[in-house]
Amino acid sequence: MKNNFYNKFDIERVEESKREGDYRTPFQIDRDRIIHSSEFRRLQGKTQVFLSGEYDYYRTRLTHSIEVAQIGRSICNYLISLENSPFNDEYFVDADLVEASCLAHDLGHPPFGHAGERILHKLMLKYGGFEGNAQTLRLITEIFFRTGNTRRGIKPTRAFLDSVLKYKITFSEFEEVPQNHFIYDYQKKFIDFVYAGEKPTENLNLNEFRSIECQIMDWADDTAYAINDIADSISGKFITVKQIEKWGTEHSSEIGLLENSALEKIIRWIREGVFKSKLSSEIGDFIHAIHIRERSTFMDKLTNRYRYELVIDEEIKKLANLYKKVAYDIVFQSPQIFQMEFKGHHLLRSIFKALENNYVVKPKPPRLLPDFTDNLLRTAFSEEERARIVCDYVSGMTDHYAVRTYKRLYDPDFISFSDLI
Repeated sequence: MKNNFYNKFDIERVEESKREGDYRTPFQIDRDRIIHSSEFRRLQGKTQVFLSGEYDYYRTRLTHSIEVAQIGRSICNYLISLENSPFNDEYFVDADLVEASCLAHDLGHPPFGHAGERILHKLMLKYGGFEGNAQTLRLITEIFFRTGNTRRGIKPTRAFLDSVLKYKITFSEFEEVPQNHFIYDYQKKFIDFVYAGEKPTENLNLNEFRSIECQIMDWADDTAYAINDIADSISGKFITVKQIEKWGTEHSSEIGLLENSALEKIIRWIREGVFKSKLSSEIGDFIHAIHIRERSTFMDKLTNRYRYELVIDEEIKKLANLYKKVAYDIVFQSPQIFQMEFKGHHLLRSIFKALENNYVVKPKPPRLLPDFTDNLLRTAFSEEERARIVCDYVSGMTDHYAVRTYKRLYDPDFISFSDLI
């Protein structure tokens, strides 16, 4: 079935691909390359909220990404069914493309969750910073696969590349040093590829200017973590009836009837033992709370992907913000999480510093890393390039691999050879 929403501009790849006559669409190829990658599999060992592997039923970055992908596909299907929808069976947002974006959206995130992202950014400040979304862009465009002694990306289509670009402003374009929400300076070339020479409208905030697929991915992500972080926290006894009641009392002047009703509802579900199924059912409410608004942009003569804006019902936005705020205040501000973050900071800082001292300023013996990465570092041309390769290695670690690496480097009683084979 032909989909007139997309054209040759959308499926053009960053780098020409030699694959011809494939039975799959270009967007299915993008998606499949993500699914069958070691980078995607590694997400099973990366923290979502709680340390990966601590309990069997907590979500990891991998299960979270799969859930986001399901929500993203459902949003695409729902948009066609809307009354007065601009979409139909021959003109629609491609669900395979959105699924690829959702599966890829957290690929660049390091071990130990956002705590890991913060410490790597601090360590990389003099080399251009670190940002999870910028690292995702780096993975899919440059370092996904090994080819001989080098690395390359997955040669993404323009539409897929654009669908993961939540942020389009480079590190150096900010007046003050940004803490997040940027891409690396050298990645400006990919923004130029996405826009194909078109100039953004004056005063346009590029970090808020997103394709419809990126907007869907972002709302699917918001939906998944707003609802599921609460569910996991209740399951793990991090959030209890007593804590919710206390939180509601302390914030009574800040929240309205909608939020109070939502808190009472969650308390009732916990007491009845049905909070998992009831919270999961709210995913449907978050999907139904959207509609499409048409807009005019500087990209409209090249693509339809910016022509439409995803509009979210204000009450559902309030509910999502409430869930995130409750989880942040009760869980993410808890001593248990701070201890985990403290440990993650210490581990990643120690690993990075050891590798920085051994490789970045001037590579020297001994070889601390596997042959492939060691060779990349010793043949790189600048400190910035070597620091970025070290950052690639550290950010690609799972939580437990980071712990083992720290032990190999610093614990005299720990010996493990198998990891480097």
